[in-house]
Amino acid sequence: MAILIDDARWPAHGRLWAHLVSDTSLEELHAFAAANGIPRRGFDRDHYDVPDEAHGRLIAAGARHVDGRTLVRSLIASGLRVTARERRAG
Repeated sequence: MAILIDDARWPAHGRLWAHLVSDTSLEELHAFAAANGIPRRGFDRDHYDVPDEAHGRLIAAGARHVDGRTLVRSLIASGLRVTARERRAG
């Protein structure tokens, strides 16, 4: 049971963004995000987009920093991953 965060590498809205996921459940992910001031509007089907300035604070709160590949592999292994096909269909 872990909350994972990758590097803030994704540009949008004039800043860089990281992804925050759970390797266990969306309930765990939502609870961690809420407890750490990440608004629900940052949730995108299977992850939260979090700004670079929140990165260190989330790690200090218990998120485990991993590279992007590890994050995606963990999300797939958890069964929580929403694929591009599912996004288009939904």
